[in-house]
Formats: sequence, structure tokens, C-alpha cells
Amino acid sequence: MRNRLNLQEQLLAWYGKHQRVMPWRALKGKTPDPYHVWLSEIMLQQTTVVTVGPYFLKFISKWPTVKDLATAKLDDVLAAWAGLGYYARARNLHKCAQVIATQYNGKFPSLQETLLELPGIGPYTAAAISSIAFNQPAVAVDGNVERVVSRFFAIEEPLPASKEILRAHAAQLAEANTHPGDFTQAFMELGATICTPRKPRCGSCPWQKACKARSKGIAEDLPRKTLKAKNPVRYGKVFWIQKKSGEFLIEKRIGKGLYEGMFQLPTTEWTDKPDTKTLPHPYGKHMRFKSLEATIRHTFTHFDLVLEIWAARPGRNFRIPAGRFISVAEIEAYALPSLMRKVMKLCLKSKIA
Repeated sequence: MRNRLNLQEQLLAWYGKHQRVMPWRALKGKTPDPYHVWLSEIMLQQTTVVTVGPYFLKFISKWPTVKDLATAKLDDVLAAWAGLGYYARARNLHKCAQVIATQYNGKFPSLQETLLELPGIGPYTAAAISSIAFNQPAVAVDGNVERVVSRFFAIEEPLPASKEILRAHAAQLAEANTHPGDFTQAFMELGATICTPRKPRCGSCPWQKACKARSKGIAEDLPRKTLKAKNPVRYGKVFWIQKKSGEFLIEKRIGKGLYEGMFQLPTTEWTDKPDTKTLPHPYGKHMRFKSLEATIRHTFTHFDLVLEIWAARPGRNFRIPAGRFISVAEIEAYALPSLMRKVMKLCLKSKIA
């Protein structure tokens, strides 16, 4: 490998000129705020920078410090998170804030090993916080870094089997650099803006001369990936119960797992096969439901969901066994996931007898 220090200097020089301005990124010459680094890294997991920006600004406006976030109600945190997806992140975010506030007096620990003990913080996030916020010699390897490393060394073993190899090579490139925080961000920035999944801009890359994949003409083919099995499909029915005044019924999802603690439109259980019953729901005893002859398909990480939509007006004697009626104007006060918002938008356009 070419001189490692030269490679580090080239990358840092490139980053100094081309780094993007982001609301969580410290300005040049300023010390990064660990709270901002942590919050942004949790939000950015499996979510784009463009999507995260407004959410990040909303969070730090509502809760300027980690202690403020720790004292917030979980329902309020989930409501502010609604639309970002992967809601376990929000629940762990709240738990972690409480641990930081109570056990560490609102101060984030700087060591990677200690950060790993906190709720919702895995190896990548711990390394990112440790290096970016505290300039510790930790190597944060995300998808962008994996792509850069696989191309730089022309590693053709497919992901995910090659993850440990890529991590070892990333550590090799980062070893003994004197600006760990900037190097971590530069590494990720290179993958996000230059060494992109499609049509990498090799001519603008500070490492182009040393890149083995470029010299072989296979940069766009890497990293190779093992074909993912097709997601299984699950099925259910969702119920739009709307008063003539426009208010509609939502319920709080109970139990552990997906959408835990969030609000939803009433649904049946989600099953592996479509339910052929006309209306397997207790509300059917109190009102006349009509199929909207529409379905919503939503992709989760491990399965796809297909929901039939049924609608009805609540009768005069209808009593809510659970949940509450809300107006469209009140939506932002509740943690309603994007799947349910899709259903809501479709139903609002439909006429219910």
C-alpha cells in the first residue's frame, strides 16, 4: 500500500475543501457537540441526510440538551420521530438520554467501550461518537466506508461476508492519523459524495491513483453483494372509523415489537396468509363497514405488509373500547407511523357513506 500518511493527508486536504455543511456538523475550528453527534448518528441509521436534516433541527429546538431529552415524555419523542421509521431507535434514544442524564450527569463518555454499554449504541455509532466528538482513535465503518475500502483494495468477496475484512482494511488506512474526528467524517464523506454506489466520480477522488478497483476498471462493480432473499409477505385489515365531523379513530399499539408505544389506525393481526373472513374485528358489531377496495403495501426490513382498507361511520351508541378520535389538524401531536399516514391520506380522499 502507498504511504499511509500520504493517503491520510490527501483525504484530509480534500475534506477541508469539500466537506458539506450539515446542521449537526461543527464548523471549522469549533469543537463538536457530543449530543449533536450522537443524535445525528442515531437518526442517520438507514436514513438519508436529506431526510434527517429537518428532524434533527426539530429535536434540538424542542430538546436543546440531552438532559432536556431525558425529561421529555416518550410519547412526545415518538411523535417528533414519526416518519423517520425504525422506531426502536427513538425508544432507545430516549432510554439512552435518561442514562446519560442520571448516570453521567449529562456528559457523554468519550471511550468507545463505555459508549457500547449505552442503549441503542452499537459498534459503528460508538466509534463515530468517540472519534468525531472526542477525537479518539476509533474507526467508524458504515456503508460508505465499506464501499470506499472495497474499491480501494479491489476486494471482490461479497457483502456481508466481507465485513470483517473491510473493517480491518479501514483500520489500516486510519491507523495513527492525528485527526481521528476529521478522518472519520472525511472517510464517510468520500463514499457519500465521490465514491457513490452508481457512477463513482473517480476523477475527483483524492485516492484515485492508489485505487486498485479503478486501475482494474471494476470500481462500479464493487462492493459485490450476496443476493438477498425475497421478503415474505404478511396480510391484514386496517379500519378507518370516521365521524361526520371528520374526526377519526386511532389507538395506541400495546405490547413489544414493531410500532411499540405508537399510535395506529385499528388493525387486525398481521398474518402469513390473507384472512378470508368478511370482517374479523370487534368493531364490526357496532357499525357497518364497507371495503374501500383498496390496499396499501408497505415494506419493512424483514417482510412486506399488505393491508385491506375498510371504512365506516361510528353509530350513535358506539363506545370506544380503546383509543381516541382526533382531527387531521391534531396528527402532529401523535406518533403515527408513515404506514398509517399512507392509509389516512388515501381514506381522506375517499367518500364514506
